[in-house]
Amino acid sequence: MDDRIYSVSEFNRMVKNYLEDNDDFREFFLEGELSGVTYYKSGHLYFTLKDKNSQIKCAAFNYRFKRIPEDLKEGDSVKIFGDAGFYENRGEFQILARHIEKTEETGELFRKLEKLKKELEAKGYFSYEHKQPLPKYPQKIGVVTSYTGAALQDIINTTRKRFPNVDIYIYPAKVQGTGAKEEIVRGIKALNRIGDIDLIIAGRGGGSIEDLWAFNEEEVAMAFFNSKKPIISAVGHEIDYLLSDLTADVRAATPTQAIEIAIPEKRKIYEVLELKEQQLKRIAERYFIDRQREIADAEARLEKAMKRALERWKMDLEMKTNKLILLNPLRTLLRGYTLTFKEGVQLKGSADLQAGDEIETRFAQGSVKSIVKEIRK
Repeated sequence: MDDRIYSVSEFNRMVKNYLEDNDDFREFFLEGELSGVTYYKSGHLYFTLKDKNSQIKCAAFNYRFKRIPEDLKEGDSVKIFGDAGFYENRGEFQILARHIEKTEETGELFRKLEKLKKELEAKGYFSYEHKQPLPKYPQKIGVVTSYTGAALQDIINTTRKRFPNVDIYIYPAKVQGTGAKEEIVRGIKALNRIGDIDLIIAGRGGGSIEDLWAFNEEEVAMAFFNSKKPIISAVGHEIDYLLSDLTADVRAATPTQAIEIAIPEKRKIYEVLELKEQQLKRIAERYFIDRQREIADAEARLEKAMKRALERWKMDLEMKTNKLILLNPLRTLLRGYTLTFKEGVQLKGSADLQAGDEIETRFAQGSVKSIVKEIRK
């Protein structure tokens, strides 16, 4: 059995030689749908070819010299002519394309997506009139994304740099694969129920079109559209707009850009406030200099008006004081009259008395208490 033990390099070399020596893996055609199409300045093209059940990595080196189209994109259905290749150093299997031709303009998924886009657009779901404005100075934001993804860290870090006082509510959700669309929808609805959240950001980092497809699902797009709070679609990609981008209030190219759009920089706000304060001071100084004589005249008029008002108030007060003096019952006592009270209540006549009652008679100076012996009416 010892002769069956290989080093990694030996084994990879064996696989490479096997593929290259086997005619079944040379000069064949493959049909499928493109994904992850990337053109490099070096002149190489990398992509994934897939069908409903499987996918395989492909490369076309120096594609410009092989008359390979330069407008290939996600979802294109193509036929490839090439060979099986094995990158020995990395142990990676791939198809080395010699020629690529389009068999259809778009793949099945994209045909369905385009049909759905047209239906939603006809119903007005992409219309600008349905877009909500973002709050100018949000204090609390909600985020729907993967709890372990780099997108969340980018959002947190960018927020802390721009305005550290902003609170972040996180709803962890799958953002690709089975169950992703349901979790994204639940997250948007849950954050809408938190009353003091100012806006919502839902998205993820970049990936292949398959990775991003949850944001092309109708249920997710409608959750963006029906959000009562302003919502940003923040999915990292360079392809055409996803469905969520079209139904959201605002589209951001990345989660980081979503924060840059939604949250102002605290430092810049202070700079603007300081500038405005300086402008106001200059305006006030100019106004004071230009209007100094008018201010002096206004002060003089105000002083005269206040004096007249004080004189009127003084006269009015004297009149009211004199009236009170005239109505003061004590003045009656000074003229020799008296006031009679029973149990602290002033009496107006003998009808309120009975024999034996104790009464108090008040004079201008002093008072006397007595017992009623006889009542005359």
